[in-house]
Amino acid sequence: MPELPANLPDWISAISQLLLVLIFVALFTGANQRLQVYLWSRDIRAKLNILEAFAGEARKKTLEYMASSGAKEAESTLKRLTDFFVISPVDIEPVDIIRRLEHLVNLRQRRFKEEVAKIMPESDDVVRSKAEVAVEITSALTFISKFVRHLLLTGEKTRNWILIMQLQLLMPLILKMADTYRRALYDFLKGVPIGDSAGPMVALRLAGVDASWERIEEETVYTVKRIDGREVYIVKAEGPGSSVGRPGSATERLIEKLVAGGKKPRLLITVDAALKLEGEESGSVAEGVGAAIGDIGPEKIRFERVSVKYGIALRAVAIKMSLEEAILGMNEKIARGVEKAVETVRSMISRESREGDVVVVVGVGNTVGVGQ
Repeated sequence: MPELPANLPDWISAISQLLLVLIFVALFTGANQRLQVYLWSRDIRAKLNILEAFAGEARKKTLEYMASSGAKEAESTLKRLTDFFVISPVDIEPVDIIRRLEHLVNLRQRRFKEEVAKIMPESDDVVRSKAEVAVEITSALTFISKFVRHLLLTGEKTRNWILIMQLQLLMPLILKMADTYRRALYDFLKGVPIGDSAGPMVALRLAGVDASWERIEEETVYTVKRIDGREVYIVKAEGPGSSVGRPGSATERLIEKLVAGGKKPRLLITVDAALKLEGEESGSVAEGVGAAIGDIGPEKIRFERVSVKYGIALRAVAIKMSLEEAILGMNEKIARGVEKAVETVRSMISRESREGDVVVVVGVGNTVGVGQ
């Protein structure tokens, strides 16, 4: 066995002291922090490239779909709609804010429909609705990539390592959400029911395949069904195109019409998809009180106002699912949840109303792939 140099301990001590000095200098000058920020920035840029690829893929797929449907000037229209924005109404003065918000939301929707109809004059409403959703998804993915780039460049410009650290920690969640939108685009263009179609599917299952539907509001229909001796009015968005309709205003109009005819409803039930908590089972069904609708305000408040005005019990049925499940093609668990929700609604009607009563059931959600 070879002998170790006699001065080896001195060398080890010298190297240790040198490393300690280098570590101290790095901590004192912030070099370690700059290195960490550099590594975080590289990781963010790598994921940002993926986000931009998602946006580019969505843009390409949308243009291909429009072109295959005979669209003209699709590229310039898509660019214009991708950057389209809505300025929120003044909220420092809350008087009439719901009506102002509803007006702006309706203007935006109308603008999208008009632009798509202009470049696709020979397509039917279902094809146009798919194109509108494709534009919405492209717009969302484009905004996500732009916003991430903005935060990264702002953090680098201001040397804000906390901002860059927070962004790097959030990137996996942002990337997952963007990937879900990207995959959802293909399901929407195929026209298959998605998780959020659970509410309209419950309405369709209650009504039956032989039901006769009548339009009561823009892209919103209703029918009447006898269930356990009750006269049940069922409302849903008009399908099978991609639309959520106007369930709140449609229900308000229907109830006003019923009350004027001497048929005041005893019960108003809203059915919608709801985001589950981690650990909850997808497709599980829960009951509650209030309006089950993921609306920013204008439609939801109509349910609340009309129920208060006429003293109607406002009940909710929620079908639990993740965000990913809500916007992707409906899976088996959600389909089973729809059947559970149908039985829950039937049970609720029997428990909370009497024979001869009038009941209104609203299937809230995107009706893509769900006809009538």
